[in-house]
Amino acid sequence: MTRPVGTFCLVLHTHLPWLAHHGAWPVGEEWLHQAWATSYLPVVDVLDRLAAEGRTDLLTLGVTPVVHAQLDDPWFGREFHTWLGFWATRAEGLATHQDPDLRATGHREYVAAQRALAAYEARWSAGFSPVLRPLVDGGAIELLGGPATHPFQPLLDRPWQRFALRTGLDDATLRLGHRPEGIWAPECGYRPGIERDYADLGVRRFLVDGPTMLGAGGTTAAGATVGDSDVVAFARDLDVTYRVWSPRKGYPGGRWYRDFHTFDHDSGFRAARVTSTTTPSHEKAPYDPARAAEAVHADAVDFVDVVRRRLLDLAVERDGRDAVVVAAYDTELFGHWWHEGPQWLEAVLRLLPEAGVRVTTLRGAVEAGHVEGRVDLGPGSWGSGKDWRVWDGEAVRDIVEENERLRDRVLKVLAVPTTDRDLVRDQLARTTLLALQSDWAFMVSKDSAAGYARERHERHHRDARMLADLVERGDVRAAGTLADRLRAVDGPFGHLDARLLHAED
Repeated sequence: MTRPVGTFCLVLHTHLPWLAHHGAWPVGEEWLHQAWATSYLPVVDVLDRLAAEGRTDLLTLGVTPVVHAQLDDPWFGREFHTWLGFWATRAEGLATHQDPDLRATGHREYVAAQRALAAYEARWSAGFSPVLRPLVDGGAIELLGGPATHPFQPLLDRPWQRFALRTGLDDATLRLGHRPEGIWAPECGYRPGIERDYADLGVRRFLVDGPTMLGAGGTTAAGATVGDSDVVAFARDLDVTYRVWSPRKGYPGGRWYRDFHTFDHDSGFRAARVTSTTTPSHEKAPYDPARAAEAVHADAVDFVDVVRRRLLDLAVERDGRDAVVVAAYDTELFGHWWHEGPQWLEAVLRLLPEAGVRVTTLRGAVEAGHVEGRVDLGPGSWGSGKDWRVWDGEAVRDIVEENERLRDRVLKVLAVPTTDRDLVRDQLARTTLLALQSDWAFMVSKDSAAGYARERHERHHRDARMLADLVERGDVRAAGTLADRLRAVDGPFGHLDARLLHAED
């Protein structure tokens, strides 16, 4: 099991939309608080622990600028600290419940809340950047950047697409002192020719979904340069990826894991295990952490075996040449959606090298020679159908058309030349980028908090139109007042410079 068999790259995608000041429950700031407490804290803890042991090139971590901005925001940090305190208080109350299973749940939640509070106060209170930078500087991870607000790039006009990406890359550079050479293209969305803009902006590698690469005659077993550029695309190996993420057979649906969908409605805590995927919520068995830990180990061993066998099979198909397997997931899967995910992640990262699998980053895969040939990719994404239907289908046709009109309108308003930087124009560009977030169309297409998504879409559009009207009329005072009010709520990316939008034509 220790004979070298190939290379494995784990890619995590950390993203939630701009939620600060836009509601709390059931969708809003609570969404980020939960992900921060149950995914970001424990996943970083795993990375810190392995890095302290001298491990490098553990995984490739995508952090979208819109998430990074919120985790660095002092206001959001204070709100999160308060939220952690409420978590501990609610758990303390449940720990005295007369039901022994709920009492045990309260004890577990109280311990978890206290651990999160201690981690936040010790390391995170100054934001995410001071936590993340040592992992980047020390080579434990490779950082992927992306467009500022995570818009679906294939549907953007070229000036907006380049402006969003430049703003996002600049943001990562300012926060961490490193300009990412790789990006997570939002939703793995690709349109032919976009790699030329990537190359021009310093992007050297990006990720697509497996069918996008296979449909162009490429392989998921190696990266490939795209079109007439030297930019490398890697593709997810879905056979391996879906061992975890399959809605029907993925590990998180295992019977011993904590059930995500079943709550004790009085406390809001999850006290049940999955039991089976067909068991009604009211019949699910109590959660048993010891049995869950056993399942984590078994599933980690199984996953390592899946990766190893996949690499051996690929070597046979490739006449003995080593292959690379890329598995990519949302970071929020580990801890938020799948409670035991961080433990599984650490077990897998420890077991893979013992099984002869080289663990590295996308950068490391390039350096190891896992790039073969050129491909001319067609349009694609990692959404339903592996095309663009989630973001431009009939269910969101009105959103697509409104986005087109807004982009055109703001581009024309900002076309009036100005020498000095103008904070009003900057806010107009910023509000427009928030309106273009891919999340709104996704949530509508998937009917996941669709009402919230439509309200957010409409609000950002209304704000941008109002500000554009004032700028166009030359009402400097009213435009300045509105821009100040909007910036107080929707003010990420203080470095954003609207003058650069027309530099991208």
